Amino acid sequence: MIRRKTDNNDTSVSMLYGTIPGRILLKIILNTNMDKLAVFFLRSVLSRSYIKRFADKNGIEIKEDELKRFRTYRDFFLREKSYSVDMEPTHLISPCDSWLSAFRIDDDSAFSIKGSVYRLCDLIGDSELAKRYRGGDCLIFRLCASDYHHYCYIDDCFQKENHLIQGELHSVQPIAIEKYPVYNLNRRGWCLMETSNFGKVIQAEVGALIVGGIVNHHENTAVKRGTEKGHFDLCGSTVVLFFEKGKIRLRTELIRKLMETEETRVEIGEWIGNKIV
Repeated sequence: MIRRKTDNNDTSVSMLYGTIPGRILLKIILNTNMDKLAVFFLRSVLSRSYIKRFADKNGIEIKEDELKRFRTYRDFFLREKSYSVDMEPTHLISPCDSWLSAFRIDDDSAFSIKGSVYRLCDLIGDSELAKRYRGGDCLIFRLCASDYHHYCYIDDCFQKENHLIQGELHSVQPIAIEKYPVYNLNRRGWCLMETSNFGKVIQAEVGALIVGGIVNHHENTAVKRGTEKGHFDLCGSTVVLFFEKGKIRLRTELIRKLMETEETRVEIGEWIGNKIV
Protein backbone atom coordinates (compact mmCIF):
# COMPACT_ATOMS: atom_id res chain seq x y z
CA MET A 1 0.00 0.00 0.00
CA ILE A 2 1.24 3.50 -0.82
CA ARG A 3 0.98 5.91 2.09
CA ARG A 4 0.76 9.68 2.17
CA LYS A 5 3.76 11.73 3.27
CA THR A 6 3.56 14.23 6.11
CA ASP A 7 4.32 17.64 4.66
CA ASN A 8 4.38 21.11 6.18
CA ASN A 9 1.07 22.24 7.63
CA ASP A 10 -0.35 25.73 7.78
CA THR A 11 0.62 27.38 11.09
CA SER A 12 -2.97 28.03 12.15
CA VAL A 13 -4.02 24.48 11.30
CA SER A 14 -1.07 23.11 13.28
CA MET A 15 -2.23 25.15 16.27
CA LEU A 16 -5.84 23.95 15.96
CA TYR A 17 -4.96 20.26 15.66
CA GLY A 18 -1.60 20.07 17.44
CA THR A 19 -2.30 21.84 20.76
CA ILE A 20 -4.87 21.43 23.53
CA PRO A 21 -6.06 25.08 23.38
CA GLY A 22 -6.27 24.72 19.59
CA ARG A 23 -8.44 21.62 19.80
CA ILE A 24 -10.75 23.40 22.26
CA LEU A 25 -11.05 26.29 19.79
CA LEU A 26 -11.60 23.83 16.95
CA LYS A 27 -14.51 22.27 18.83
CA ILE A 28 -16.04 25.71 19.30
CA ILE A 29 -15.60 26.51 15.61
CA LEU A 30 -17.19 23.24 14.50
CA ASN A 31 -20.18 23.65 16.84
CA THR A 32 -21.08 27.27 16.13
CA ASN A 33 -22.05 29.37 13.13
CA MET A 34 -18.52 30.64 12.53
CA ASP A 35 -18.64 29.10 9.06
CA LYS A 36 -21.51 31.43 8.16
CA LEU A 37 -19.53 34.42 9.39
CA ALA A 38 -16.55 33.32 7.30
CA VAL A 39 -18.73 32.94 4.20
CA PHE A 40 -20.25 36.38 4.74
CA PHE A 41 -16.81 37.99 5.05
CA LEU A 42 -15.25 36.19 2.06
CA ARG A 43 -18.18 37.10 -0.17
CA SER A 44 -18.15 40.75 0.89
CA VAL A 45 -16.11 43.68 -0.45
CA LEU A 46 -14.43 43.76 2.97
CA SER A 47 -12.45 40.69 1.93
CA ARG A 48 -10.80 42.42 -1.03
CA SER A 49 -7.91 43.62 1.12
CA TYR A 50 -7.21 39.99 2.10
CA ILE A 51 -6.48 38.88 -1.48
CA LYS A 52 -2.94 40.24 -1.77
CA ARG A 53 -1.97 38.89 1.65
CA PHE A 54 -3.38 35.46 0.77
CA ALA A 55 -1.59 35.43 -2.61
CA ASP A 56 1.76 36.40 -1.08
CA LYS A 57 1.44 33.82 1.71
CA ASN A 58 0.70 31.00 -0.73
CA GLY A 59 3.14 31.91 -3.47
CA ILE A 60 0.49 32.93 -6.01
CA GLU A 61 1.92 35.34 -8.55
CA ILE A 62 -0.54 38.09 -9.37
CA LYS A 63 0.02 41.56 -10.77
CA GLU A 64 -1.41 44.70 -9.21
CA ASP A 65 -3.56 45.43 -12.28
CA GLU A 66 -5.00 41.90 -12.11
CA LEU A 67 -6.04 42.45 -8.51
CA LYS A 68 -8.38 45.20 -9.66
CA ARG A 69 -10.53 42.60 -11.46
CA PHE A 70 -11.59 41.02 -8.19
CA ARG A 71 -14.30 42.66 -6.11
CA THR A 72 -14.16 40.08 -3.32
CA TYR A 73 -11.95 37.22 -2.13
CA ARG A 74 -14.51 34.81 -3.56
CA ASP A 75 -14.06 36.35 -7.02
CA PHE A 76 -10.32 35.78 -6.69
CA PHE A 77 -10.74 32.22 -5.41
CA LEU A 78 -12.97 31.29 -8.36
CA ARG A 79 -10.62 32.81 -10.96
CA GLU A 80 -10.47 30.89 -14.22
CA LYS A 81 -7.40 29.55 -15.99
CA SER A 82 -6.80 27.79 -19.29
CA TYR A 83 -5.55 24.20 -19.18
CA SER A 84 -4.78 21.42 -21.63
CA VAL A 85 -6.31 17.94 -21.50
CA ASP A 86 -4.76 14.67 -22.66
CA MET A 87 -7.43 13.35 -25.04
CA GLU A 88 -6.04 9.84 -25.63
CA PRO A 89 -9.05 7.67 -24.63
CA THR A 90 -7.02 5.04 -22.75
CA HIS A 91 -5.12 7.64 -20.72
CA LEU A 92 -6.41 8.40 -17.24
CA ILE A 93 -6.14 12.12 -16.47
CA SER A 94 -6.00 14.08 -13.23
CA PRO A 95 -9.29 15.86 -12.46
CA CYS A 96 -7.52 18.81 -10.80
CA ASP A 97 -4.32 20.54 -9.73
CA SER A 98 -3.35 18.72 -6.55
CA TRP A 99 -1.10 16.40 -4.60
CA LEU A 100 -1.88 12.79 -5.53
CA SER A 101 -1.73 9.75 -3.26
CA ALA A 102 -2.94 6.21 -4.02
CA PHE A 103 -4.40 3.39 -1.95
CA ARG A 104 -5.66 -0.15 -2.53
CA ILE A 105 -9.25 -0.90 -1.54
CA ASP A 106 -9.27 -4.15 0.44
CA ASP A 107 -11.77 -7.01 0.51
CA ASP A 108 -13.89 -5.18 3.08
CA SER A 109 -14.25 -2.21 0.70
CA ALA A 110 -11.96 -0.21 2.99
CA PHE A 111 -8.62 1.60 2.78
CA SER A 112 -6.28 3.01 5.44
CA ILE A 113 -4.68 6.46 5.72
CA LYS A 114 -2.53 7.57 8.66
CA GLY A 115 -3.99 4.92 10.95
CA SER A 116 -7.61 5.73 10.09
CA VAL A 117 -9.58 3.00 8.32
CA TYR A 118 -12.13 4.28 5.82
CA ARG A 119 -14.96 2.04 4.69
CA LEU A 120 -16.31 3.11 1.33
CA CYS A 121 -19.89 2.40 2.43
CA ASP A 122 -19.47 4.93 5.26
CA LEU A 123 -18.01 7.53 2.94
CA ILE A 124 -20.80 7.32 0.33
CA GLY A 125 -23.63 5.83 2.42
CA ASP A 126 -24.33 2.97 -0.05
CA SER A 127 -23.15 -0.46 1.11
CA GLU A 128 -24.27 -2.36 -2.00
CA LEU A 129 -22.45 -0.02 -4.37
CA ALA A 130 -19.34 -0.11 -2.16
CA LYS A 131 -19.03 -3.89 -2.65
CA ARG A 132 -18.27 -3.37 -6.35
CA TYR A 133 -14.95 -1.72 -5.46
CA ARG A 134 -13.36 -4.52 -3.45
CA GLY A 135 -9.76 -4.91 -4.57
CA GLY A 136 -9.97 -1.71 -6.59
CA ASP A 137 -8.06 1.56 -6.44
CA CYS A 138 -8.58 4.80 -4.52
CA LEU A 139 -6.87 7.95 -5.78
CA ILE A 140 -6.86 11.02 -3.53
CA PHE A 141 -6.20 14.48 -4.96
CA ARG A 142 -5.47 17.01 -2.19
CA LEU A 143 -5.77 20.63 -3.26
CA CYS A 144 -3.63 23.30 -1.64
CA ALA A 145 -4.54 26.94 -1.08
CA SER A 146 -2.57 28.05 -4.15
CA ASP A 147 -4.26 25.58 -6.51
CA TYR A 148 -6.87 26.11 -9.21
CA HIS A 149 -10.04 25.02 -7.43
CA HIS A 150 -12.04 23.78 -10.40
CA TYR A 151 -12.13 20.09 -11.39
CA CYS A 152 -12.93 18.29 -14.65
CA TYR A 153 -14.28 14.95 -15.89
CA ILE A 154 -11.64 12.25 -16.29
CA ASP A 155 -13.35 10.62 -19.29
CA ASP A 156 -16.40 10.69 -21.52
CA CYS A 157 -19.13 9.38 -19.27
CA PHE A 158 -22.74 9.39 -18.18
CA GLN A 159 -22.90 11.04 -14.79
CA LYS A 160 -25.71 9.94 -12.53
CA GLU A 161 -27.31 11.99 -9.75
CA ASN A 162 -25.34 14.04 -7.24
CA HIS A 163 -25.47 13.08 -3.57
CA LEU A 164 -24.60 15.48 -0.74
CA ILE A 165 -23.73 14.21 2.73
CA GLN A 166 -23.74 16.89 5.40
CA GLY A 167 -20.90 16.68 7.89
CA GLU A 168 -18.22 18.53 9.77
CA LEU A 169 -15.58 20.73 8.16
CA HIS A 170 -12.17 19.60 9.31
CA SER A 171 -9.00 20.66 7.56
CA VAL A 172 -7.67 18.16 5.00
CA GLN A 173 -4.03 18.98 5.76
CA PRO A 174 -1.88 16.04 6.95
CA ILE A 175 -1.93 16.94 10.65
CA ALA A 176 -5.75 16.86 10.66
CA ILE A 177 -5.82 13.52 8.84
CA GLU A 178 -3.54 12.10 11.53
CA LYS A 179 -5.98 13.16 14.27
CA TYR A 180 -9.41 12.45 12.72
CA PRO A 181 -10.99 10.20 10.04
CA VAL A 182 -11.57 13.35 8.00
CA TYR A 183 -13.03 11.86 4.85
CA ASN A 184 -15.80 10.09 6.77
CA LEU A 185 -16.53 13.13 8.96
CA ASN A 186 -16.47 16.01 6.50
CA ARG A 187 -19.20 17.38 4.29
CA ARG A 188 -18.94 15.67 0.93
CA GLY A 189 -20.63 15.17 -2.39
CA TRP A 190 -20.37 12.12 -4.62
CA CYS A 191 -21.69 10.66 -7.84
CA LEU A 192 -21.36 7.56 -9.99
CA MET A 193 -19.86 8.05 -13.45
CA GLU A 194 -20.30 5.35 -16.12
CA THR A 195 -17.13 6.05 -18.07
CA SER A 196 -16.21 4.96 -21.58
CA ASN A 197 -12.80 3.55 -20.62
CA PHE A 198 -12.46 3.05 -16.85
CA GLY A 199 -15.67 1.34 -15.80
CA LYS A 200 -18.04 2.67 -13.18
CA VAL A 201 -16.10 5.31 -11.26
CA ILE A 202 -17.21 6.99 -8.04
CA GLN A 203 -16.03 10.58 -7.63
CA ALA A 204 -16.32 12.29 -4.26
CA GLU A 205 -15.54 15.90 -3.40
CA VAL A 206 -14.74 16.57 0.26
CA GLY A 207 -15.23 19.95 1.95
CA ALA A 208 -12.57 21.55 4.16
CA LEU A 209 -12.13 23.60 7.32
CA ILE A 210 -14.90 26.13 8.12
CA VAL A 211 -16.09 26.67 4.53
CA GLY A 212 -17.11 23.49 2.71
CA GLY A 213 -18.70 24.76 -0.48
CA ILE A 214 -18.96 22.12 -3.22
CA VAL A 215 -20.56 23.16 -6.51
CA ASN A 216 -21.27 20.57 -9.22
CA HIS A 217 -22.71 21.61 -12.57
CA HIS A 218 -24.29 18.44 -14.01
CA GLU A 219 -26.21 15.28 -13.17
CA ASN A 220 -28.06 12.54 -15.06
CA THR A 221 -26.42 13.53 -18.34
CA ALA A 222 -23.65 12.60 -20.76
CA VAL A 223 -20.47 14.69 -20.53
CA LYS A 224 -17.09 14.84 -22.28
CA ARG A 225 -13.59 14.33 -20.95
CA GLY A 226 -12.02 17.57 -19.73
CA THR A 227 -15.34 19.39 -19.28
CA GLU A 228 -15.50 21.24 -15.96
CA LYS A 229 -17.42 19.10 -13.49
CA GLY A 230 -17.53 21.67 -10.71
CA HIS A 231 -15.52 23.70 -8.21
CA PHE A 232 -14.88 24.28 -4.54
CA ASP A 233 -16.35 27.51 -3.27
CA LEU A 234 -14.12 29.59 -0.97
CA CYS A 235 -11.94 26.82 0.42
CA GLY A 236 -9.87 24.13 -1.25
CA SER A 237 -10.22 20.50 -0.34
CA THR A 238 -10.00 17.05 -1.88
CA VAL A 239 -11.25 15.03 -4.84
CA VAL A 240 -11.36 11.24 -4.41
CA LEU A 241 -11.78 8.69 -7.21
CA PHE A 242 -12.73 5.03 -6.68
CA PHE A 243 -12.11 2.46 -9.44
CA GLU A 244 -13.24 -1.14 -9.68
CA LYS A 245 -10.59 -3.86 -9.57
CA GLY A 246 -8.45 -4.21 -12.70
CA LYS A 247 -9.55 -1.00 -14.42
CA ILE A 248 -6.52 1.32 -14.11
CA ARG A 249 -2.79 1.42 -13.48
CA LEU A 250 -0.86 4.56 -12.65
CA ARG A 251 2.06 5.53 -14.86
CA THR A 252 5.31 3.81 -13.86
CA GLU A 253 7.08 7.07 -13.06
CA LEU A 254 4.22 8.14 -10.77
CA ILE A 255 4.28 4.80 -8.95
CA ARG A 256 8.01 5.26 -8.45
CA LYS A 257 7.52 8.76 -7.06
CA LEU A 258 4.77 7.60 -4.73
CA MET A 259 6.98 4.79 -3.43
CA GLU A 260 9.64 7.40 -2.61
CA THR A 261 7.62 10.44 -1.49
CA GLU A 262 4.08 9.01 -0.84
CA GLU A 263 2.46 12.05 -2.44
CA THR A 264 3.26 13.64 -5.79
CA ARG A 265 2.25 16.73 -7.74
CA VAL A 266 -0.19 16.47 -10.67
CA GLU A 267 -1.98 19.05 -12.83
CA ILE A 268 -5.53 19.18 -14.17
CA GLY A 269 -5.86 17.26 -17.47
CA GLU A 270 -2.45 15.57 -17.06
CA TRP A 271 -1.93 11.92 -18.08
CA ILE A 272 -1.48 9.99 -14.81
CA GLY A 273 -2.43 6.41 -15.65
CA ASN A 274 -3.71 3.92 -18.18
CA LYS A 275 -6.71 1.74 -18.87
CA ILE A 276 -6.01 -1.93 -18.20
CA VAL A 277 -7.03 -3.96 -21.24
